Amino acid sequence: MLVLIREFDERAGFVKWGQDSTTAWLEWRCDFAANTAREKVRVARALKELPRMSAEFASGALSYSKVRAMTRVATQANEAELIAFALRHSASHVAQRCREMRMAMPDSAGVAERAFANRCLRIKHNRDRGVVTVTVELPTEAGELIEK
Repeated sequence: MLVLIREFDERAGFVKWGQDSTTAWLEWRCDFAANTAREKVRVARALKELPRMSAEFASGALSYSKVRAMTRVATQANEAELIAFALRHSASHVAQRCREMRMAMPDSAGVAERAFANRCLRIKHNRDRGVVTVTVELPTEAGELIEK
């Protein structure tokens, strides 16, 4: 299916249907949620540049969950290493490893610095009701940790 999505995207097949993108077409025609459609297109595009991963996925050796996580950090240079790891570990371990790799990438420092700079804490006292409202904005990973 991802190969078909990539080919449809490359041919701009969505234009015939009056849509702005393959993502929009998948939402409309396949009833995908917006995030699901975006991820399908992102993974389909990424697999074009990762022939080994694409072959392992096509053979059924790798699940979509593993491939989705790996395509966020995979390059032709680290593709073989990621595949070897994925073949030995669960999807959740692969996702965790890829998150760690993503946070170690040079461009992730800028994202982390912006998130840190934009963090905030707001405290609002409502004396009439006798309550205090606390609003905290944190980087996603810190917020998810607190949520758990």
